[in-house]
Amino acid sequence: MSRKNVAKYSAPALDKGLDILEYLATQGIPLTQLEIAQGINRTSSEIYRMLMRLEERGYIIRGSNAGKYRLSLKMYSLSHRHTPFDEMKRVARHPMQLLAERTRQSCHLSIMDKEQLLVILQAPSPDPVSLSISEGTHFPLSLTTSGKVLLSCFSEEKRNAILAKDSHYKKWDRNKKEEMHGLVHEAKEKGFLFSNSELTKGVNDLAIPIGPHDSELNAVLGVSIFASHLERENNLEDIIVALRKTQKDINALIGF
Repeated sequence: MSRKNVAKYSAPALDKGLDILEYLATQGIPLTQLEIAQGINRTSSEIYRMLMRLEERGYIIRGSNAGKYRLSLKMYSLSHRHTPFDEMKRVARHPMQLLAERTRQSCHLSIMDKEQLLVILQAPSPDPVSLSISEGTHFPLSLTTSGKVLLSCFSEEKRNAILAKDSHYKKWDRNKKEEMHGLVHEAKEKGFLFSNSELTKGVNDLAIPIGPHDSELNAVLGVSIFASHLERENNLEDIIVALRKTQKDINALIGF
């Protein structure tokens, strides 16, 4: 396994153990000590003690016959003590609050729940008058800017399967469906989407994806803005720049 990135701090033993775990995870089949060593560009003797410790700690299991190693369920068990979105909410809270303070706009983080958009976190604007979207609120994916951005993260096959269950989408004529798909494509091409709200007049929505595309950890960071607040020519660009920075910060904090 390649170790191209130059680390800020050196921890050779930890790197060796992580290399072993990551390589076993990518291969998906039991491997001998020699096969693992070759796969991570080390010698067999280099990884012997690390394999023993990982086995003793329960992270890997060695078969009784050929002596091949495979991952145990320990990491799966550890990772599922908290849902991924619990951790995302925890790490996103501070960057979102900074975004709200910088843009003077409320922002919200949403995920997909049963083919609908679910708001899981909001950071309020410091201004006395601003838009607010309550945590725990559901919205149709097809009718929201955040929903369209979320759909842009999925493969076409998965997107069509989701929309097939959308009661609003199913009632639309061909032109309306094509218009929506055009906005989804725009979100995919640009990496964000800015459009008028279909649910609230006089409101513009700006949304950007969070997390790796087509995964179980897709979310959308959105800002809803009164149209009157965008009168200054450079205001929208400022918000987009701030939104991109917050996207980068949250992605880094979740390991993406």
